[in-house]
Amino acid sequence: MAASVYLIAGKATDSVTHGFLPAAARLGLDVVLLTDRPAAHDAGVPVAECDVSDFRDVIACIADISARTGRGPAAVFSNSDFLQAPAALAAEYFGLPAKDWRAATRAKNKALMRRHLAPLDPVFSADAARVPADAPYPLVLKPREGVASEDVFLVRDAGELAARVEEVGARRGDPLVAEEYLPGRLHTLETLGDGRELRVLGSFRTTLSPPPFFVEERLEWAPPPPETAQVLAQLEALGVGFGACHTEFVVHEGRARVIEVNYRLIGDHCDFLLADLLGLPLFEEILRVHLGAALPGWEVPRPRHAVAEPVIAERSGTLRAAPGPLRLDDGDVRLAYRPQREVGDTVALTRTNRDYLGTVRAIGPGPEEVDAALARFRAAHDWTIA
Repeated sequence: MAASVYLIAGKATDSVTHGFLPAAARLGLDVVLLTDRPAAHDAGVPVAECDVSDFRDVIACIADISARTGRGPAAVFSNSDFLQAPAALAAEYFGLPAKDWRAATRAKNKALMRRHLAPLDPVFSADAARVPADAPYPLVLKPREGVASEDVFLVRDAGELAARVEEVGARRGDPLVAEEYLPGRLHTLETLGDGRELRVLGSFRTTLSPPPFFVEERLEWAPPPPETAQVLAQLEALGVGFGACHTEFVVHEGRARVIEVNYRLIGDHCDFLLADLLGLPLFEEILRVHLGAALPGWEVPRPRHAVAEPVIAERSGTLRAAPGPLRLDDGDVRLAYRPQREVGDTVALTRTNRDYLGTVRAIGPGPEEVDAALARFRAAHDWTIA
C-alpha cells in the first residue's frame, strides 16, 4: 500500500503542481493536499480544506482523515515560506521526520533571525516604527515576514523611511522592519539536508534592479564563493539542516552576510533549472528526506553554465500576447520557458518579483552560448501589455 504524504499549501504554485506532485506520483506516494484555498488547486489528488496557518487545525485534519481511511501519515511536507512552522509542528506531533519548528520560525521572522545571528554577525535591525535617530542609514525597509521583494525599499534618511512606512502601511497591516543595508555581491546558496548531513547543491549569482527596489532580474549559476563556510555556520546557528533551503547572502571584502533564509526550495522556476542542471531527481529526493530517508550517495555532477532570466512587466495593463510553455534547443543550449501570467491577465506593476510574466531557463556549455541563445529567444517572442 502506498505511503500517505500530506502536502500543505496555500496558493497554487508551479513548484507544487509541476514539481512535487508529479515527483510524488513517480515515487508511488498517496498524496493528500491540505489547503485553505481548495478552489485554486487542480491537483489531481484528494484536496482537504483546513486552516493551514494553524498547526492545530492541520493536526486535527490529518488525524480525522487518518481515522476515516485507517492509514496514518508517512510524511507532512510544505514548500511554502509561510507554512514551514505549522508543517514542522504537525510532523513532529505524528512522530515524523521534520524541520525544527524553531528554526523554521527564526528563518521566516526577520527580526528573530537577526537577533539569533547577532553573536556571529551583528546587523542593525529595528521595528520600522521605532528606528532610533542614530540608525546607520541607508536602511532597507521590509515586511518582517515578507516574500518576493514585496514592499521592500532602500531608504536613505528618516524622511524617506517615514514616507515609505506610511505608503506600505496603507496596503498592509503586518509588522515592518528596517535593517542595515549590506553592500556586496548577491549570491544564493542551495542546500539539502537529512538531519544528519547538510549538502551544498550549488549557488547562483543574482542581479537586482536599481534601487530603491530589489527585483531579481537574473540568476546565473556560479561556483559557491570562498566565503560559503561562513553562511553554513550561520545556517547551523539557526538550526537549519533538514530538507531544502534557499539562502540569500552578500559577499563584501571577504565577509559573507545573510540577507534572508527561505527554508524551502528555491522558487521562480529556478527549482526546475536546478534539477535539470544537476541531472538529479531533486523533487523526489526532497520528498524522500521527509519520509525519513538519508541523502543518497550521489555526487553533484560538474554542471554546465545556466541562467534563469525572468521576463518582467514594464507597465500595468492587460497581457495581450505571450508565449506558452516551451522547450527547445538552440545549438548546444537547452531552453525552457514557463509563463507565470496568462494572456488576458491584468498586470498591476509592483516593482517586485510579482511583475514576472514568465521565466526563461537556459543551460549550455558556457556564458557566451547561453547569453546569445537567451537573446535570440527573447527576440523571437512577444510579450505585449496593453
